[in-house]
Amino acid sequence: MFIQTEATPNPATLKFLPGREVLPGGALELKSATEADRSPLARALFAIEGVTGVFYGGDFITVTKAGGEWQHLKPAILGAIMEHYLSGAPLMADGDVPSQSNDDGEFYDEADQDTVDTIKELLDTRVRPAVAMDGGDITFRGFREGVVYLDMKGSCSGCPSSTATLKQGIENLLRHFVPEVEEVRPSA
Repeated sequence: MFIQTEATPNPATLKFLPGREVLPGGALELKSATEADRSPLARALFAIEGVTGVFYGGDFITVTKAGGEWQHLKPAILGAIMEHYLSGAPLMADGDVPSQSNDDGEFYDEADQDTVDTIKELLDTRVRPAVAMDGGDITFRGFREGVVYLDMKGSCSGCPSSTATLKQGIENLLRHFVPEVEEVRPSA
């Protein structure tokens, strides 16, 4: 098994490509060892000293570190990923691949439904594929008084260039196609 790695714009994260599906059609962010309990692979990754976050994408795994050098952490991470896939264990302990639907926590006025649908379509077709290439994900959280609120996950969470991505990239795109959008902010 050959696992490729790619740098991300966030120096605290590294993208691992195992050459097979990781989480088909979805994304899942695990921010602590407690959250990792439901995934054997995430448990193994969090057991590595310095690992503070794991993000599963369709065909990649992004690992975030608190400290240490990648040259020291990378072999242990590669070993954990390889061991997981060679063992045949499921990604999730209960075998249930979680859905990352954010619909429950979304907020917007029902009168803005058409605007929200357009925003979501633009995010899904133009923004999320590009962000996934960098080992992260951005999802819609809400729309209120001209402001779009987004969740940043994986390598995007805590990335030094995330503000620029939101302001110069996503905000300009949304304002161009959706005149009702005045600003884009990360959700609190």
